[in-house]
Amino acid sequence: MVNDSPTAAEFLRRILGSDPEIAVAGVARSGLEAVTLAGRRKPDVIAMDVHMPGLNGFEATRRIMESTPVPIVIVSGSSLGGDDMLAFKAVQAGAVACVHAPAGFSAPGHAAQAAELLRTVKAMSEVKVVKRWPAMASNPAAGVSAPGKLPELKAGLTQLVAIGASTGGPVVLQSILSRLPAGLSAPIVVVQHMSPGFIESFALWLGESTPLKVSVAADGETALPGHVYVAPDGRHITVDKGTAIRLTDDEAENGMRPAVSRLFRSLVESFPRNSAGILLTGMGTDGALELKALRDAGAVTIAQDRESSLINGMPGAAVRAGAAAYVLSPAGIAAAISALAPAGSKGDKL
Repeated sequence: MVNDSPTAAEFLRRILGSDPEIAVAGVARSGLEAVTLAGRRKPDVIAMDVHMPGLNGFEATRRIMESTPVPIVIVSGSSLGGDDMLAFKAVQAGAVACVHAPAGFSAPGHAAQAAELLRTVKAMSEVKVVKRWPAMASNPAAGVSAPGKLPELKAGLTQLVAIGASTGGPVVLQSILSRLPAGLSAPIVVVQHMSPGFIESFALWLGESTPLKVSVAADGETALPGHVYVAPDGRHITVDKGTAIRLTDDEAENGMRPAVSRLFRSLVESFPRNSAGILLTGMGTDGALELKALRDAGAVTIAQDRESSLINGMPGAAVRAGAAAYVLSPAGIAAAISALAPAGSKGDKL
């Protein structure tokens, strides 16, 4: 655990220590000490603060991932003061997840927030991370393979692109969106599984690396070409035949809300032959069966390849189900989207 505040460190230590499956191996009081302890103790997972004097959480993450890679969970103290944006820089450097630090023991919502922290730390301890070279930390696209041979896709037929992602998804999405041209002829709708409270900053962070306009989706707005719409916290997202976005509070699917499954199912209903469904890295199977339904309906379906996936759960399930017509690297996925919805093309009418 890494936190420069003795009070905050003790608070988090008590929460983490309350779970019999978690043993706190040590507490680093600075980013520099975290780098040293990571190499010495070799923990299963690190809970990393963001703002620290000297070496902050981003720089500490970068150094650890370059020397002794360990799954790192960023524990952001506040959504104010740029903490969340710095947290996503740490994700770019190799951190696997972000959570907000729970409120005080007597505060409303503490139990749910503490449970989210414990769930995330335990789940991320199972992630197999690899060494990140300096070029990858500053430019995530440097760490993905070249597109290779791409399928021959008919340009201008796609009126909507839907992408689902979970663990490892943010940096892959950033890599894909950074490669897309301005003026893309179709909107992109994204479901990214993420701890509550980060979506607004996530959209801002993505928007810094792409010429496309990225925003958190609003109920009833029309999905426009060249725009990226990210599902908000705790709400399912669907798109109707008129490309209007709908947000609902229906029950969770596959334990998730928003769920990739719900988004893909709306494409089967509204865009059976004029859409593309893409499933990226992540735990579980959310969206895999619905991607198969999309393929059966005539849509273009793509899964991220095993080699570039941090966790091959979701895309792997899609491949096993015969749901993915194409299995591509992030660079290949970006090239496929560019071919399906080229800049300046108006696409076919539904």
